[in-house]
Parts: sequence; structure tokens; C-alpha cells
Amino acid sequence: MRRIKESRAGWNTVMSLCLIPLSGFAMDIFIPSLPDMAVQLHTSPASIQLTLSLFIISYGVSQLIVGGLIDTYGRYVPNMISILVFSAASFIIAYTTNLQLIYAMRILQGFTVAVIAISKRAFFIDLYKGEALKKYTSMFSVIWAIAPIVAPFLGGFFQTTWGWSSNFMFLGYFGLAFFLVELFIGGESMKAAQPFSVQSMTRTYGHMLKTPDFSSGLVILGLAYGMILLYGMCSPFLIEQQLHFSAAVTGYCSLFSGVSVMIGGTLSRMLVSKPLGKKLMVASIAQLLVVALMIPLTRYYHNLYTLLIYVFLLHSTSGFIFNNLMSYCLIRFPQYAGKASGLTGGGFAVVTSIMSSTMVNTISITNQVTLGMAYGIVAVITFLFLVRTKWKEKEEREEREEIVEAVAIQAIPAEA
Repeated sequence: MRRIKESRAGWNTVMSLCLIPLSGFAMDIFIPSLPDMAVQLHTSPASIQLTLSLFIISYGVSQLIVGGLIDTYGRYVPNMISILVFSAASFIIAYTTNLQLIYAMRILQGFTVAVIAISKRAFFIDLYKGEALKKYTSMFSVIWAIAPIVAPFLGGFFQTTWGWSSNFMFLGYFGLAFFLVELFIGGESMKAAQPFSVQSMTRTYGHMLKTPDFSSGLVILGLAYGMILLYGMCSPFLIEQQLHFSAAVTGYCSLFSGVSVMIGGTLSRMLVSKPLGKKLMVASIAQLLVVALMIPLTRYYHNLYTLLIYVFLLHSTSGFIFNNLMSYCLIRFPQYAGKASGLTGGGFAVVTSIMSSTMVNTISITNQVTLGMAYGIVAVITFLFLVRTKWKEKEEREEREEIVEAVAIQAIPAEA
């Protein structure tokens, strides 16, 4: 097995950082093309929106098992295979008009992106330690946030210039380019293989899911991200068909949505020392008030500006809730850091996909009033989960982490 050369560690680091936002690009880049895809493929908007849900379900569920697999079979080979398969699936989608085949390729894309994302996160843990590792991991959320900002904007340009298939052509060439670069400079970063145990993984997941605050956190994470995704699935039809703007405008509005989410996430980092439960409750109540005000307002005034008010107020609060709870869930079980990461990422993605697909198939979101109703349902469910959950606050988490660290230090002589 070819290992990464020390002289090429820097280039491999850049490559890994560039691939981290791939999930967002694969999910968001063709959002401005949804109406055109529905017309060209002679199907309903809900059928096209299902391509988003299938990708997220596949991406989420795959993360639950991928972590254990790459600890057994390495990072490099699974990553290379996944990049190549992702690229091939993208080209197939671009050249087909068979909706069932598109569904199958989106599921395949979800699995391959899960392998790529987790193998690249593991790359940093393999190669870096201490402050260097902290520096890179702190960049993950910032880099990941680039995709929902840039991808729809780029997709809007592709749609207006070359049509919906050009989005998937871009993804195909993107994957192919990274495959070729990895082929020349990449290598294995894993130090030693670990045995894969389904029983141990299942037992650990069961323990975490039975913990009320963690399981509630997963649900609320899924609802927060689902509120953002719900807009992404419906906005092209509202902006292009109801308000008669171009796909490029859809891209600009998605860019605004991404910036709103980033503002909420930035605010959450500024208030990191504040009590978690109070922060989340204030954000949730703010969402309920926004919905209560905006639904009657948009019955009489519905234009691009009222839609963007929805976006800014609700997506920034969703970003605030998401960023707080993502950090909470990732460190809730420090003794199961890797599995907690996989379960958090996979669990909330499954909740998001189920919620968003259920909404678009049960509520006909044809205007801003019905969009507000869908937002309101999500906001109410979020509020109810927050009311029933007792959160472990910062001091308790720090105490638990210190205990785990002390146990680990005491175990070192025995293991040696």
C-alpha cells in the first residue's frame, strides 16, 4: 500500500479541505434547476424534489457504517473508488432522462460522498496532533458552509447558460479531476487497521440513542437543517414560477440563505459561554413569533422581499440552533468520539430527509403562506422537543470530559 509521502502532506491537506464541502455541492448545486428538470423530465415537482431527499437519506445512513469500514480497510482505496464512482454517477445523471435511474444514481452519490467525507476527516486525525489538529478541525464547519452559499449561485449560472444537466457535468468533472490528482500525489494515512465489529458499534449506538438529550439533539438538528432544506426544495418554484424571476435569481437568493445561516452560526460561537437551554429556547420562540407575523403578512404582500425576510429571520435562527446542538452532540460522549460523530451526522441527515420529503408531499407549497405554514409546523415541533429536554450544561460536560481524560491517562501504564 502506497503511503503519503511527508513531502506531499501539505498538498494532501489542501486536497482534503477541498473535498469536505462536496456533500453540500452535490446537494445544492442543482437547486435552481429543479423547475426545469420537472419540465424536461415530464414529472411533478415533488418527484424531482425526491432526488434531494434520497441523497440525504443515503448520505446520512451511510455515515453510520462508513467510519468502521475505513478503520478496517484504510482511507485511500475506499476514497479513490468513491470519487471515481461519484464522478461516473454524475455523468450518468447528466445524460439520462430516466427518473428511476436518476434516483438510483443519487443514492449511489450519497453513499460515495459519505465515504469521501469521513475518510478525509479521518485523514487529519491520522496526520496531525495537538494544536495543529485543532487548527484544521476548527476550519471544517467554515469550509463546509461554503457549499450552501456558493453551490446554488454557481448552479443558477449553469442553469441559465447550459441547462440542468450542466450541473451534474460539473460534478462529474470535479470528481474526475480530484481522482487524477489523488492518483498522483495521494496515499494511505491510516497507521494501523482496526477490526470491524457490528455488534460493538450497534451496542454503542443504542446506548447513545437511549440518552434523552442526545436523541432530542439529533431530532432538533434534523429539524433545523430541514427548515433550510425545505426552502431549497421549494424556492425555485416560488421564485421562478410564482414571482417570474430567472434561475439566476434563485441562485442569488440561495446565496443569501447561506449567508443567513452563517450569521446564525457565527452568533452562536460568540455566545458559546451562555447557558445552552436558554439560548435554544430564545431562538425557538423567535422562530414562532416570525412565523406568526409572516403568515398573515404574506397573505396580502408576497414578493421577493417578503420571501427574503422569511429566509433571513428563520434561517439565521436555524443556523444558530444547528451550530449549538452540533457541537453539543459531538462532545456529548467523548469516550465514543468517532461513533458520536458518525451517529450525529447520519442521524440528523435521516431526520432532515424524512421531515422535508414528508412536508413537500403532504403540503402543497405553492405560495409564501403555505411555506410559512410548513415553517410553522417545524418550529412548533422544535419548540416542543426543547421544552421536554433537560440539557447538560457546559460545566457538566467539562467535568465529564475531565473524568474520561483521567481514566484514559490511568489506563496508559496498564496498556503499555
